[in-house]
Amino acid sequence: MAILRLKKKKPGFFEQLIEDNVILPAHDRKKGLEYLVALFSEIRPAPGKIKKNAEKNLLHVTEQIRQHKVVLSNTQHALIAQLLSTDLTAAITESGIPLARGFWQELSNRIKHKLLPTLQDENDFLYVINNVFFKKSDYIWVETIPRQAWVDFFESIGFSFSPRHNSLKKELIQALKILSFQVAQLGLEKEVLSYLPGDEQYKDTSFVLQNYKVHEVEKQLMDNASGNELAVVAFQLKNIIDDCYELIDHIRESHSEKGASIQQTYLLLILTNRLERMQLVLDVLDADNKFDTGRFVDVFRLLLRNEKRKNSIREFLSQGVGYLAYQIAEHKGSKGNMYITSTRKDYNRMIWSAMWGGLIICFVVIFKSLLGKLKLAPFPQGFLLSVNYSIGFILIENTGSTLATKQPAFTASAVASSLDTKKHTEPDLDNLAVTIAKVSRSQIASFFGNLIIVFPITFLMAMGYDMLFHQKIAEGDAAMKMLVDQHPWRSLSLLYACFTGFFLFASGIIAGYWQNKIRYGQIKDRLKEHPALKFSISPKRLNKLAGWIERNFGALMGNISLGFFLGFAGILGKILGLPFDIRHITVSAGNSAIGVYGMGIENIPPYFLLAVLGGVLCIGLLNFLVSFSLAFLVAVKSRGIRFAQYPRFFRILGRYFLKHPREFVLPSKKVMDPVYKSLG
Repeated sequence: MAILRLKKKKPGFFEQLIEDNVILPAHDRKKGLEYLVALFSEIRPAPGKIKKNAEKNLLHVTEQIRQHKVVLSNTQHALIAQLLSTDLTAAITESGIPLARGFWQELSNRIKHKLLPTLQDENDFLYVINNVFFKKSDYIWVETIPRQAWVDFFESIGFSFSPRHNSLKKELIQALKILSFQVAQLGLEKEVLSYLPGDEQYKDTSFVLQNYKVHEVEKQLMDNASGNELAVVAFQLKNIIDDCYELIDHIRESHSEKGASIQQTYLLLILTNRLERMQLVLDVLDADNKFDTGRFVDVFRLLLRNEKRKNSIREFLSQGVGYLAYQIAEHKGSKGNMYITSTRKDYNRMIWSAMWGGLIICFVVIFKSLLGKLKLAPFPQGFLLSVNYSIGFILIENTGSTLATKQPAFTASAVASSLDTKKHTEPDLDNLAVTIAKVSRSQIASFFGNLIIVFPITFLMAMGYDMLFHQKIAEGDAAMKMLVDQHPWRSLSLLYACFTGFFLFASGIIAGYWQNKIRYGQIKDRLKEHPALKFSISPKRLNKLAGWIERNFGALMGNISLGFFLGFAGILGKILGLPFDIRHITVSAGNSAIGVYGMGIENIPPYFLLAVLGGVLCIGLLNFLVSFSLAFLVAVKSRGIRFAQYPRFFRILGRYFLKHPREFVLPSKKVMDPVYKSLG
């Protein structure tokens, strides 16, 4: 009988460490690095039930450090060995911070380094980071672990990060000086200086003053001044850095009035990054024995992400264009508030406004059908259709009317601003649920106002055309085609409705972009000072013209672009032989009315007509969903809102809908103060 011998289970990392009870020397860099690689491998999520959750892994490691002195001592010695034997300067002053002076130059550098990566110096602290976090995706699980868990981990190590060794002190001072000079230089750039308050532009700004104070800190440290003297100077420097942040906030807040550019947002981005690093270094050097572990964790996670994504073009574009997208979204969001109803009076006004918009669309649909009868080459036909659409959209804009499908691109930004993490520390998801309800009923009101006018009035106009010219706009096969084109399953109308939703979103982005461009380029003041215009137009008229352009040029460009998107889409699809066209709810409703009159309602099977009308409503729903979703994604991304918060939001929205379903369709007759209580 064979005797089965159970294979002895191999001890884990901590079991082996505790069993051996050997302390690593504080000067052995190689063994220290091997220890750190093994330690963080215990935190890294792995397949299987035991180590699948990174947060639980970190909590377990933290507990081991607190319970066993051998684990604590080895972790401290491993970290000290790396800090004393590597160069920290590059890690502090370069990693995760764009180094080029311009946006496009940095983008070019990233492309080159993506094709041919730079060499990694073994004496650089970044070499340690890349060896400990050797997987390209390590930054993902590091970021998924809550900030407080990392704070607890680093505090459990008990490592004060104080520069007790002279070599470490010199490296930190050198890093602080490099960052300080860079901040002073960037603060004197025209893109930054000209946007500061008037009195700040003609004196040494905080960006410059911090450099003087850094030299005082250096002198105190090198002279081994008392802790109190160093703490006073360091405190003064911290206040000046806070003033730098206030100046950056002032520039960003002025964007709604003055606009923004990619170059300026890029400069503010790298200014902010360098100030954050200065704060971290100063936190180590200031001799107050109070280390902000939370700030260290923020920089640790940021540094790791940027080191793993340092050649990522997508990451850089996301960072660099984020604030510009934010400003474009802000211009759209400020307009979006006018499309959100809070009271019954606003709701009725929205319906009335949408009815006027529907009336204008009736003429657009009639002219579109008549232009389609002309025997023209594709390009001139597409151009005339585009002009027809554009004129209709411009008339709707300038008469204060409403087109339901143009709302989502603007209301999405207004919705996102209700949970803005740049204006508030945490997104207000309760407020977002309330705002969604307001948007829902406002959208229903505008759709109702458009459709209640478009279908019957277009039908009557088609009848009037027949009575006047003794010829139907469309009849026979042409009329049937107009109906089939809106049918949800006998045509590709629902796919085309999605394309239209994208065009509606794109036109909103274009409108926001040009509105920002007009403000940033100071077009109003430049027009008023234009030498030719000053002598050919009276000052009063010129001022009025310049003001009109500043207020309306963005919307004008958005309307024209939308008109040309819709006018040329079908033409482009025919030229390329692709299933590419547009379906817009109000235009589809008007086309359906012309088709019904051309066929004669008595000749149309009832089920077919119901399917066509249902198709029109589905087209409107897809127009809204695609446009709103894309605009909302851009708006929330530019505001730094994480997708991890969405499940909680949907739960809040669901509870709110069950509790107040009427609010999604009709506003309350009376507005209470406060209107809604927290749902949390």
